[in-house]
Amino acid sequence: MSRGGVVALVSGGLDSWCLIQTLRKAQATIHPVYVRCGLAWEPAELFWLREWLAKLPRTGRRALKVLHVPVHGLYGRHWSVTGRDVPASDSRDAAVYLPGRNVLLLAHAAVYGIQHGLSTVALGTLAGNPFQDATPEFFRSFAACLKQALSRPVRIATPLRRLTKARLIATWPKGPLHLTFSCLSPSGNRHCGRCNKCAERRRAFHDAGIPDPTSYAS
Repeated sequence: MSRGGVVALVSGGLDSWCLIQTLRKAQATIHPVYVRCGLAWEPAELFWLREWLAKLPRTGRRALKVLHVPVHGLYGRHWSVTGRDVPASDSRDAAVYLPGRNVLLLAHAAVYGIQHGLSTVALGTLAGNPFQDATPEFFRSFAACLKQALSRPVRIATPLRRLTKARLIATWPKGPLHLTFSCLSPSGNRHCGRCNKCAERRRAFHDAGIPDPTSYAS
């Protein structure tokens, strides 16, 4: 990662926290962007994102920008919008796929970046992501498409792509990981403890050999 301004696509998750740490280590000026789509977990996710961002030094980091991109018209009564029939802890990874998710996130982040003189968009995609819109081939192709659309080069950076969630936890065991959030069906601002993402989180802490500091509702 080169120095300079970078749009960092962030969620409340520990992968986003580790992405910010990686960008800080590279001495990049970070412009964190959250794309709010009207999904069921976003109020809790934004709460925790703001919590852990507030713990980070302001040096080299701009204020969080929230872009509102509602998907109700696209997704209809999809579980991600309604919060009902959320993929459970024993579901396959394919069950949590959100159609066109990275297309939406990257397109809006890239347009925001170009408007602010920023040509790099970074996101915290990890090793083992099974979806086609998270492959190096997709990112290269989409960056080329964005260049055509915006008449300027756009770089999509994925500095965590060779790392697993367990590896991230083992690398930053003393970080405020208890403030990170990754749940599809929160109980207030707490992890539900029953969904696909809560199960993935629990496995990652177990595999890292680090006690899980997360407060689960069940």
